[in-house]
Amino acid sequence: MKLLASGTSPYARKVRIVALEKGLDQRITLVPASPWPEPTAIVDTNPLGKVPALITVDGHHLYDSRVICEYLDSLSPHNPLIPASGPARWQCLRTQALADGILDAAVMIVLERRRPASQQSTPVEQRALNAIRRSVIALERDLKPTDSTFDLSQIAIAVTFGYLEFRFADVDLGLNKSAISTWWSTRREHPSVLATIPIP
Repeated sequence: MKLLASGTSPYARKVRIVALEKGLDQRITLVPASPWPEPTAIVDTNPLGKVPALITVDGHHLYDSRVICEYLDSLSPHNPLIPASGPARWQCLRTQALADGILDAAVMIVLERRRPASQQSTPVEQRALNAIRRSVIALERDLKPTDSTFDLSQIAIAVTFGYLEFRFADVDLGLNKSAISTWWSTRREHPSVLATIPIP
C-alpha cells in the first residue's frame, strides 16, 4: 500500500497512527505529497487534491482519512479501533467527526492567515475560533482519563490537540483545562503519537 501524505497534515497523522496501532505500518509506503501550492502529485489518486490518499495493494484509491482509517481497521482483527456495532460504534465515529471538524476549522484559519493581509477576513477567523473553542469543550466530555484504551475516537482527539498546539500555541483554545491537560499529558507520550510528530 502507498499513503500519499504531507508531514504536517493532521489527517494524514491520524491515518499513520492507526496504521501503527494496527501493526500495518510496515505494509505501507509513505509517499510525501504536498497539496500546496498545486496538488499535482495528488490529483491522480484523489481528484479533490487533498491528503491523505491511500493506494491499496489491488490499486484502489481511498480517501478521506475517515475512510482510510476504517479500511485499515478492517484489514486485521488485531487491536480493533472501531466498535463493530451499537452505541459505542456511533459514539466513536461521532467523536472522530467532531475532532475532524475542529481540524477543518483550524486548517481554514491557517489558510486564511496565508492570504495577503488585505484579503484576510477577521469575521471568518473569529467564527472558526469560536467553533473550535465550543468543540473542545464538547470533546472534553468524551475524554476517559482512567481508560487505557486508544481507539479511533481517542486517536482523533490526540491528533486534534497536537495540531492545535502545533499551529496555535499562542492562542487559548481551552487545552489548558485540567481534564484536558491531564488526559493529553498521558496520550501525547503514547508511542504512535510520538512517532508521528509533525515535521514542519
